[in-house]
Amino acid sequence: MISMQPGYNIDYTITTFWSWWCDAGNKQDELVRIILTICVPAILLLWCKWTFSTPNLPPGPYGLPVVGYLPFLGYNLHERFTEMAQRYGPIFSMRLGSKLHVVVNSMDLVKVVARDLDQIFANRCPTLTALAITYGGLDIAFSNNNTHWRNMRKLLVSEVLNTANLKASQTFRTLEVRKTVKEVYAMIGREVDINKIAFETGANVVTSMLWGCSKSPEGKDCSLIGDGFREVEFKIIELIGASNISDFIPMLSWFDLQGRQGDMQRQLEFVDGIFENVIKDRINVNSNKINGEVEEDGRKDLLQILLELKDQKDDPTSFNIIHMKGLMMDIVLAGTDTTSTMVEWVMAEILHNPDVIRRVKDELTEVIGMKDIVKESHLPKLTYLDAVIKETFRLHPPLPLLVHRSPDESCMVAGYNIPKGCIVYINVWAIHRDPRNWTNPLEFKPERFLNDNWDYNGNNFKFLPFGAGRRICPGIPLGEKMLMYILASLLHSFEWSLPKHGELELSDEFGYVTKKKVPLMAIPSQRLCDARLYQE
Repeated sequence: MISMQPGYNIDYTITTFWSWWCDAGNKQDELVRIILTICVPAILLLWCKWTFSTPNLPPGPYGLPVVGYLPFLGYNLHERFTEMAQRYGPIFSMRLGSKLHVVVNSMDLVKVVARDLDQIFANRCPTLTALAITYGGLDIAFSNNNTHWRNMRKLLVSEVLNTANLKASQTFRTLEVRKTVKEVYAMIGREVDINKIAFETGANVVTSMLWGCSKSPEGKDCSLIGDGFREVEFKIIELIGASNISDFIPMLSWFDLQGRQGDMQRQLEFVDGIFENVIKDRINVNSNKINGEVEEDGRKDLLQILLELKDQKDDPTSFNIIHMKGLMMDIVLAGTDTTSTMVEWVMAEILHNPDVIRRVKDELTEVIGMKDIVKESHLPKLTYLDAVIKETFRLHPPLPLLVHRSPDESCMVAGYNIPKGCIVYINVWAIHRDPRNWTNPLEFKPERFLNDNWDYNGNNFKFLPFGAGRRICPGIPLGEKMLMYILASLLHSFEWSLPKHGELELSDEFGYVTKKKVPLMAIPSQRLCDARLYQE
């Protein structure tokens, strides 16, 4: 999946591949060399056939035999694709290895792909690493538009992210955010890694909702924090987006030339071990209590819901432990990495714009006061902070090319033939910076989101940080609450300054989730008068 590799030089990838081939006698046995000798000419013939047999494709650059346009893409694909759109138009195509890739760069054409032809473009074509970490695509993000995907998405939305459950899990969010404020208070005057504290907060909230960590039996710690989980998740996100020659030339996938699949399998074993222990403990607990017993606050966590569904013999939905793990993997990855990434971007933009931070502080003081802490009931009144967050999403969409789509039948878009099974990217980064959609698009102006009824639901095709149509991110309600709550609490409780030796910069590092290239380190100082507020 070429659009989702974190700052990895594709030229280097191809060079590495051919260096491996020339050196094969020292690294692989004779059988592998024979197989590759047969495969490469076969791929060349197929490339010629595909290149000259599909009529009326979107315009685009020519590539080389076998590897296509791979060697010419470079690092930051969101920027590169935007430059190519200026040359080839709002929709263009290119061959990367044996696969045709199509990039959509305009608001009008996104309407066609994500609304008018949404059903056709609802499938995925996941990378090998994505398949590995999601138990073969048995999740929501990378599963095709089939019965399994519809059942899983319905389960997530109706049972976990419904209004009642979000309200019932407010206790978890409050507990973890207050714990974060207390920890930051203990670090006053010292440098704080903004991404790290946001990640830990989000992970604790997500795991609490998933399997009720705060009420685990015998005081057992079942959180994901510690034991290197943050590093493992960062590696997972990196591998999902890393360029992999096996994805572009499937005939070579068996060899795993760059070791991507093997590396991802090791990350899966780490996370799967956590899931296995939690599931096993819950099954043991359930065997000693009345079936269907709920938490003291009247809710069931996701794990309990999934186990009960699995045990329903008359349920027509096929649901097993592997399906459970696939869904849990989605929630853990999406609920932690994206939230922490956006907390860091918002804090960076606020610190970079003095007028913005002044208005944010004035609003927090007016709505909450200096003698109180932030509560979730305050959040709907923080309209300027909400606009700041939306403007940050506009300039720094976490998935600048979203998760790619793949049509399940050939169709026409803008008069061009889009073949069945090709890979289609929506360049949200370009749409969010298009001067036809936004006045002074490179300026950070939260005011542009104050006057109209903006939301994250994909209804306005100028603003699509979470996608649109049936493949829009289902976790928006929880993500929006968490992001607002963490940011409001950090900004209301503390004054923030940059280290004297540090210089704030806003460059990004392209990947499956595009992160800030240099981590944001900031120094907190006490803002509220009463120190006891930091201990609540």
